[in-house]
Amino acid sequence: MNRLRTTVAALLALLTPAALVGFAPAPAPLLGAEIRRISTEERVLALTFNATWNETGLDTVLAVLRDRDASAVFFPTGDFADRHPDAVRAIAAAGHGLGNHSYSHPDFTALTPDQARAEVRRADTAIRRAGGADPLPFFRFPYSATTPQAVATVNGLGYADLEYTADTNGYLGPGHGMTADRAVDRALAALTPGAVLQLHVGATDEGGPDTCLDAEALPRIIDAARARGYRLIDLRTLLTH
Repeated sequence: MNRLRTTVAALLALLTPAALVGFAPAPAPLLGAEIRRISTEERVLALTFNATWNETGLDTVLAVLRDRDASAVFFPTGDFADRHPDAVRAIAAAGHGLGNHSYSHPDFTALTPDQARAEVRRADTAIRRAGGADPLPFFRFPYSATTPQAVATVNGLGYADLEYTADTNGYLGPGHGMTADRAVDRALAALTPGAVLQLHVGATDEGGPDTCLDAEALPRIIDAARARGYRLIDLRTLLTH
């Protein structure tokens, strides 16, 4: 009986929220607050892409990253992963990291902690199934709508809240007056040591259903950043420091 109790206690100890999600949790220094830039004075820039609508522009983005020897972290929603598993698999196969952007892209400020945890866990399952790889312990809130309670909730699941320094706004598309030139300008205006840049793959009907401005802007962003002395950094290095 004592041996049984010891075994049960050991199993329960393993069932932390992070263990239930299914990966090694983010290091403690990454928890406790939203992250909007890497803590460094080096001229480094991290590229990230959200994926919510469709896979428009993804092939171009992956080709540009490959040709320019650059890495990125992608934040698909679980719904995107369920609808476009081949796209998520292509991202993972190209060697890029997969973060978690919730399942259905709700406003987390309107969710209870239990609802928030359900969104994160459901997305984890979908991304893992589609990508065939373990997602990173990085979570990005839909609309970047964070609260201390929401951050604590995702931290409790083992995720660091990885937001961004600036968004290119390329996702708005021509339908909202955006151009690839303006996306490039916004990216370069945001250059600062440790900057985290948010871009998007996919397109909306309002912005222009067949246009992915961030895919068009990406090669110029990379080339211009490097010309200004910036080195592209893979956010996965944060997990080893």
